Amino acid sequence: MAYQSLNDCILDLEKNGHLIRIKEEVDPYLEMAAIHLKQFEKGAQAVLFENIKGCKYKAVSNLFGTIERSKFMFRDTFEPVKNMVALRNNPMAAIKKPWRYLSLAISAIKALPKKGSFKTAGFEEIQISDLPLIHHWPMDGGAFITLPQVYSEDIDQPGVMNSNLGMYRIQLNGNSYDLNKEIGLHYQLHRGIGVHQSKTNKQNKPLKVSVFIGGPPAHSLAAVMPLPEGISELTFAGAMAGKRFKYDYHDGFCISLDADFVITGEVYPNENKPEGPFGDHLGYYSLQHPFPLMRVHKVFAKQNAIWPFTVVGRPPQEDTAFGALIHEISGSAIPNEIPGLKEINAVDAAGVHPLLLAVGSERYTPFLINDSPAELLTQANHILGTGQLSLAKYLIISGDPEKEINCHNIKNFFKHVFERIDLSSDLHFYTKTSIDTLDYSGNDLNQGSKLVMAAYGKQKRELSLIIPDEINTCEFISKPALMMDGVIAIMLCPFTNYSNAKLEIKNLSDWIEKRKEKFNGIVQIIIYDDFVFKPASDNLNDYVWITYTRSNPSYDIYGVGEKTENKHWSCEGPMIIDARKKSHHAPELKLSAQTEKSIERFFKV
Repeated sequence: MAYQSLNDCILDLEKNGHLIRIKEEVDPYLEMAAIHLKQFEKGAQAVLFENIKGCKYKAVSNLFGTIERSKFMFRDTFEPVKNMVALRNNPMAAIKKPWRYLSLAISAIKALPKKGSFKTAGFEEIQISDLPLIHHWPMDGGAFITLPQVYSEDIDQPGVMNSNLGMYRIQLNGNSYDLNKEIGLHYQLHRGIGVHQSKTNKQNKPLKVSVFIGGPPAHSLAAVMPLPEGISELTFAGAMAGKRFKYDYHDGFCISLDADFVITGEVYPNENKPEGPFGDHLGYYSLQHPFPLMRVHKVFAKQNAIWPFTVVGRPPQEDTAFGALIHEISGSAIPNEIPGLKEINAVDAAGVHPLLLAVGSERYTPFLINDSPAELLTQANHILGTGQLSLAKYLIISGDPEKEINCHNIKNFFKHVFERIDLSSDLHFYTKTSIDTLDYSGNDLNQGSKLVMAAYGKQKRELSLIIPDEINTCEFISKPALMMDGVIAIMLCPFTNYSNAKLEIKNLSDWIEKRKEKFNGIVQIIIYDDFVFKPASDNLNDYVWITYTRSNPSYDIYGVGEKTENKHWSCEGPMIIDARKKSHHAPELKLSAQTEKSIERFFKV
């Protein structure tokens, strides 16, 4: 359905049972976010907040909370756009089956942005302080925009067709920001706006930035779509919305005429201010760091504007459903760009970038029986050199010449890998390299290490389905738990420093070495310090979250019988991962008890 506005979408969702209204006054400080989190957890409707304390505007959240609701919103455009993406990945399809792609011409026309008139768009000028200043988590540095469409242009090739539309959180107040005059832009590695700012910096000129909030939901989706460099997100926005993206220029800034709110401003070279903290999608706070300062030029709002927002935290959250939708639209794009790669899964439960699973193939020597990874390592290097995939911290890759394996079935994929991995040869470390900005397991901002686990060939071991009884006799081990086949977690004393950790884990390793035959079916031992695990069958999400968000591979991986030979680290096994909390880790996200109690009034049966 071609929504003309965000309000059109809201009315349609309400009519079809996908949205509820809250008419009672709600506090933008923590309450609105907590209501959203509860609503998402229930798998329930989108929420329209009609009475926000201290603000005349309405707000809506959880629009994309289920993939079913997203497909409902895009029910008329989903398949044509999916076909457009598929055609890019496989252009021969149009020649072989042209009847399937007859609708693409119409979609292509709708994809072209259309210039309109700012004067007749119905905007009024307001201030930042007039906006819904939603504070999400108790330790957040201020109020943030969480569903912005951040627009910038290439100074050397200006115009909408060479623009970038991205989604980067924006801090509206707090810290040392001068209210109504300054806001903070948080954009990370491999973002299009960074390319644009680099060019303006070289010319010692400010980068003009426009922030669009609201409008048809397709515009928000366009801002997070992984499109190839050089393709304007505005074209995708038009195709997905079923109507052309309307824009005009005002005071030299591009304005989305369909948006509910617009903030314009400039980012000057080398002008930063502390941004954050912010409760982020790994399930921890991202801490305060210098990020680009945007000097506010003007702020606009439609008369009956509606403010869309989301809340991120430990997955799954609404951005999980966002990701699932994107995968359905463009899922095959990455494998098609990397020869031999069949499938890839950025594991949402681990916070996306900390853990990638991939299925590849071995074609280098088809005339030989291959029982170790070769081409898989080429594919792994390609993955870690591709866009945002390069931010991955752990990459686990495998393949099977005799049967199809699926890395989206996470438990089965781990089982396949752990049955085959050779710990003496299949662990490949990258040290002192870049990782996700939001990942504080490394040794500095954006810095850490990576590990590729590449397993191939015949099954090498039977994985243990039980915890070895001997563990219960060890005086410094407590609360052992079975994570999955071949993986156990144990509690040790809290982490103090890496020198002590080496001694603690050497004691553990020596203890296991003496009882090695009892641990033949154990591939990984995870050390934790503060978590209560559920029964074994329910531990998968906890395993991937704790293990892969709280460890820095080159610092936190040890092994029984470990050695380094010709710069290659290996172990006899099991490998040991120290996933205890460290002093440099960011705090875990927790709602305040007061807020949880205050929102009970909205969820009484």
